[in-house]
Amino acid sequence: MERHPLDIAFVSDVACPWCAIGLASLDQALARLGDEVQASVHVEPFELNPDMGSEGAEIVPYLARKYGRTPEQIAQAQARLRERGAAVGFRFAERKHVWNTFNAHRVLHWAGLEGRGLDLKRALLRAYHADGRNPGAADVLVDVAGALGLDAARVKSIAEGDEFASEVRERERYWLQRGVNGVPFVVVNDQYAIEGAQPPDAFEQALREIAAAQGPITVS
Repeated sequence: MERHPLDIAFVSDVACPWCAIGLASLDQALARLGDEVQASVHVEPFELNPDMGSEGAEIVPYLARKYGRTPEQIAQAQARLRERGAAVGFRFAERKHVWNTFNAHRVLHWAGLEGRGLDLKRALLRAYHADGRNPGAADVLVDVAGALGLDAARVKSIAEGDEFASEVRERERYWLQRGVNGVPFVVVNDQYAIEGAQPPDAFEQALREIAAAQGPITVS
């Protein structure tokens, strides 16, 4: 069987609602492509709020300060997010708080080494955007990762220490140096960029075109 190889870097932040939509859309696109491609998706770190303290901030005043939006504009944007999320099967609930996500990225880095980074990313996106939980809190990370069958003691050790901090910062610098200044940002085969939370149809078309340009491999 001939398949087209796709190495997909999904650069994103757990705090980013559009990243939740983008990943759900990408998942749907890959499901549609099925056996046409041999896809490997790995998550890469990006922080929307790198200077935020561990206590976080109330979301409406924070977004108003950061983006200059009124509460009414924020409410309208959140309504659009709920609509877009529902279209791809992702449920957004009311989020009253935003947190620093560096701890989450450190645990995600470890999970990636274990081959479970994508699973944990999906679960943390749900924990924050659907359940309103703090994705940077050690107890939340332990609970969410443990529910996936990951080593809870290992996660607790990482979350409460500083392991993988330098690795995460290195990857963040790498993507910033490559010009990534907003997420989600998808890089395919280290050559092709797809920016933003595209609908499944757009992801499918782009990936199909990239796959065709790369040529097939034979999979026995």
